[in-house]
Amino acid sequence: MADFPTQPEAVTAEWLEAGLRTSGAIGPARIRSVDWEAIGTGQVGDSARFTLAYDQEAAGPATVAGKFPAADQVSRGTAAAFGLYAKEVGFYRELRQQVGVRVAVPHIAQIAEDGVDFVLIFEDLGPARGGNQLASCSLEDARAAVVQAASLHAPSWGNAAILGTPWLQSAPGQAEQVRALYPNAQAIWRERYADQLEPEYMAICEELNDLAGSYFIRTAEPKCLIHGDFRLDNMLFDIKGGAEPIAILDWQTVALGNGLTDIGYFLGCGIGAELRRAHEAELLDLYCGEMTARGVAMTRDGVWDDYRLGALHGISTAVFSAAYVERTPRGDENFLSMARGACDLALEHDSLGALRKAC
Repeated sequence: MADFPTQPEAVTAEWLEAGLRTSGAIGPARIRSVDWEAIGTGQVGDSARFTLAYDQEAAGPATVAGKFPAADQVSRGTAAAFGLYAKEVGFYRELRQQVGVRVAVPHIAQIAEDGVDFVLIFEDLGPARGGNQLASCSLEDARAAVVQAASLHAPSWGNAAILGTPWLQSAPGQAEQVRALYPNAQAIWRERYADQLEPEYMAICEELNDLAGSYFIRTAEPKCLIHGDFRLDNMLFDIKGGAEPIAILDWQTVALGNGLTDIGYFLGCGIGAELRRAHEAELLDLYCGEMTARGVAMTRDGVWDDYRLGALHGISTAVFSAAYVERTPRGDENFLSMARGACDLALEHDSLGALRKAC
């Protein structure tokens, strides 16, 4: 058993008080009571907002946010098998201060040795506007996200201290494990969504499955830290009542890779085809400009093939996640939305051709 709470209802005033005092978030004040409510739409972890009552006024934060293992055993098992909880805790403990991306500041970050039980307590970024994968976003929001991507990628680009982080290294055999599981995921995807996903998009999913050996076993040299699930549901806008434009959430899929994976993923499965088509060139130029200003020279032509490949990450993530996390009505909508946008980009720009070229 973990010696910390692993679900919102298990958080006590005494435990939270001790943790917040250790982090410096509160002084000698006592927390008299704690109330909580569920927040977020994540399927791999459960999140809550805690409202705190103190024994004196202005003693500390009125609210904090918390994240815990998923209550659903399927989602929890998938997260544990791929080390997702350990990655997120590791990011908040070790890496967030080495990059420029805006995230919630953690007060408590604990994980059990088995990598399954964990708890994260952060600053509450509300009031804020949550990104909504199903509703797309404004161009202003998309620009803010692209700037945050550069704030993550540029400081870590070629940074040996970050690239050498032991727990970020791929576990032996993990790529082969994903490759072995992927045909089953595609079979579930086909059976579940054949009548809902456009035939031309399903055909791309099928072809990516046929090329899964090449796709998952590629040995491209990692260049920087990537988020891995860089889309609207993992973003908050107008945080702290509009005091800041954006923060990036959910670091369970943080990994080493190429920053264009996040960009291809975001512009493909993240913002919807209509916004992407209208502003794709502008957003790519913005990313390249932000990276160049941070010391990593880039041009749109120079990153084009990596960008096209990034869209495939959106397809594979939708297919794999649909099979191996808890199924919900919103999840179905979400995965279809991701696949449509990513497949649209892949079809328009021949992402599968870019994969064949890379292999």
